[in-house]
Amino acid sequence: MQHISQLAFASLLLLAPRTGFACSDLTPQVGQDAIAPAVASAGTPVTPPEARPVVELAICLDISGSMDGLIDSAKARLWSIVNDLATAKPVPQVRVALLTYGCDSYSSEAGWVVIDSELTEDLDLISKKLFALKTNGGTELVGRVVDKAARSLLWSTDPNALRIIVVAGNEAADQDSVVTYQVASKTSIERGILVNSIFCGSPTDPIAPAWGEVARLADGQFLCIDQSAGALVAESPFDKQLTELSASINTTYLWVGEAGLAACSNQMEQDANARGLSGGVAAQRASSKSSAIYDNRANDLVDGCAAGTMKLEDIKDEDLPADMKGKTLDEKKAILAAKQADRLRVQQEIQSLQVKREAYLVEEARKQAGATGITLDDALKQAIRTQATKKGMKFVSPPVALAPLKPEDC
Repeated sequence: MQHISQLAFASLLLLAPRTGFACSDLTPQVGQDAIAPAVASAGTPVTPPEARPVVELAICLDISGSMDGLIDSAKARLWSIVNDLATAKPVPQVRVALLTYGCDSYSSEAGWVVIDSELTEDLDLISKKLFALKTNGGTELVGRVVDKAARSLLWSTDPNALRIIVVAGNEAADQDSVVTYQVASKTSIERGILVNSIFCGSPTDPIAPAWGEVARLADGQFLCIDQSAGALVAESPFDKQLTELSASINTTYLWVGEAGLAACSNQMEQDANARGLSGGVAAQRASSKSSAIYDNRANDLVDGCAAGTMKLEDIKDEDLPADMKGKTLDEKKAILAAKQADRLRVQQEIQSLQVKREAYLVEEARKQAGATGITLDDALKQAIRTQATKKGMKFVSPPVALAPLKPEDC
């Protein structure tokens, strides 16, 4: 286990830009509650394609009254880790779950723990759940939430999958007398699940060592962070164009049925959420949407046909987008091919701009070396890269080099 100290909370999921495409062009309008069936595959363990390794992240956030900074940082930074994983070779299939704990309104019998989302490839769903979180003071049971994630989530059955629980909080990790963190960490590693622990406080705090033990017992990484320092995402001159391209890529989707319409609506909602945070967050989301990790095979004909989970000839006419209804099969195939070509073109434009954006941000960071310190964004990338490399994944670009630890940090 490696201890990385005093970092600014940053990364692990995905947020969003916007589209001018009207979801109502597809099928009759349905409410946002229909998003759940839009991820029908979320509750089913997956057997991944041989060429794509599986990376699964269960994010466990303390949402007690003092954790607003943690939630804000998660909203702003989680896309960054997904973008970094997208640079791995082979590109992994990424599934994310969200659990929250420490809320008074949760059941005491369940240890004040809730699974907000099962492991899913639908990153827009995770973003939606993140933006819905509200803090409410309560009892924070670290052992209980780690145990819940290890035992209750539908983890991949692939023996080579990289399974990681990330648990974050700022109270003592040893408050649970029913399921101690020692037992929970042991349960996790016995099931092949690593635990990365994030203490929102100083490494010199008397309660920090127990957080380190949570990770050590499950072969994970221990991180100490300033929960409020990672909510701002650096911006660049390329962000506006990337946000516009994010809107353009939305028009290449061929959403199927009411579940597809719900997914379309949520895609636009998360685009707006990202733009509302900053241009930098919207640009990060644009990059994520151009990668293979952003996968809508359950609801989009382009992704579904490419993945082999859909066949155009099997889709009922009434479930198709408006511009495909009433067409012959050959005409439908032509529309699909055109959308596939458009998708590829926009993805390539985004990826080209993202390279320029990263180069700009690296140069700006060099000019301000030492001004802000290492962010959790950088620390988690390095930690998960280390864990992913052990599973056979390779990264072309080097991770951010972390400053050596001082003895007093350990």
